[in-house]
Amino acid sequence: MNIAERIYETVKTLPENTAAEVLNFAEGLKAKQAEEERTRRENALAVLAKYRGRFKAGKFNREECYDR
Repeated sequence: MNIAERIYETVKTLPENTAAEVLNFAEGLKAKQAEEERTRRENALAVLAKYRGRFKAGKFNREECYDR
Protein backbone atom coordinates (compact mmCIF):
# COMPACT_ATOMS: atom_id res chain seq x y z
CA MET A 1 0.00 0.00 0.00
CA ASN A 2 1.49 3.33 -1.01
CA ILE A 3 1.35 6.50 1.07
CA ALA A 4 -1.63 8.03 -0.76
CA GLU A 5 -3.67 4.89 -0.14
CA ARG A 6 -2.66 4.85 3.53
CA ILE A 7 -3.68 8.48 3.91
CA TYR A 8 -7.00 7.78 2.19
CA GLU A 9 -7.73 4.78 4.42
CA THR A 10 -6.96 6.82 7.53
CA VAL A 11 -8.89 9.94 6.50
CA LYS A 12 -12.03 8.18 5.31
CA THR A 13 -12.74 7.03 8.88
CA LEU A 14 -12.43 10.54 10.33
CA PRO A 15 -15.34 12.90 10.90
CA GLU A 16 -16.01 15.33 8.04
CA ASN A 17 -14.62 18.41 9.81
CA THR A 18 -11.39 16.61 10.78
CA ALA A 19 -10.99 15.28 7.23
CA ALA A 20 -11.40 18.86 6.00
CA GLU A 21 -8.55 19.93 8.31
CA VAL A 22 -6.35 17.20 6.85
CA LEU A 23 -7.24 18.38 3.34
CA ASN A 24 -6.47 22.01 4.23
CA PHE A 25 -3.13 20.94 5.69
CA ALA A 26 -2.22 18.96 2.56
CA GLU A 27 -3.24 21.84 0.30
CA GLY A 28 -1.16 24.21 2.43
CA LEU A 29 1.88 21.97 2.04
CA LYS A 30 1.34 21.84 -1.71
CA ALA A 31 1.07 25.63 -1.92
CA LYS A 32 4.19 26.07 0.21
CA GLN A 33 6.12 23.69 -2.05
CA ALA A 34 4.98 25.57 -5.16
CA GLU A 35 6.01 28.90 -3.60
CA GLU A 36 9.44 27.55 -2.64
CA GLU A 37 9.94 26.24 -6.17
CA ARG A 38 8.93 29.61 -7.63
CA THR A 39 11.34 31.42 -5.29
CA ARG A 40 14.17 29.02 -6.12
CA ARG A 41 13.58 29.54 -9.84
CA GLU A 42 13.47 33.33 -9.49
CA ASN A 43 16.74 33.30 -7.52
CA ALA A 44 18.45 31.11 -10.12
CA LEU A 45 17.28 33.40 -12.93
CA ALA A 46 18.50 36.44 -10.99
CA VAL A 47 21.97 34.92 -10.78
CA LEU A 48 21.97 34.28 -14.53
CA ALA A 49 20.72 37.81 -15.22
CA LYS A 50 23.81 39.25 -13.50
CA TYR A 51 26.02 37.70 -16.18
CA ARG A 52 23.82 38.42 -19.20
CA GLY A 53 25.85 39.85 -22.07
CA ARG A 54 29.26 39.25 -20.52
CA PHE A 55 30.20 36.23 -22.60
CA LYS A 56 30.36 35.95 -26.34
CA ALA A 57 29.62 32.66 -27.95
CA GLY A 58 32.15 31.69 -30.52
CA LYS A 59 33.05 28.64 -32.48
CA PHE A 60 35.30 26.35 -30.48
CA ASN A 61 38.25 24.79 -32.27
CA ARG A 62 39.48 21.76 -30.39
CA GLU A 63 42.88 21.73 -32.11
CA GLU A 64 43.62 25.29 -30.98
CA CYS A 65 42.86 24.22 -27.44
CA TYR A 66 45.57 21.57 -27.56
CA ASP A 67 48.12 24.00 -29.01
CA ARG A 68 47.96 26.25 -25.95
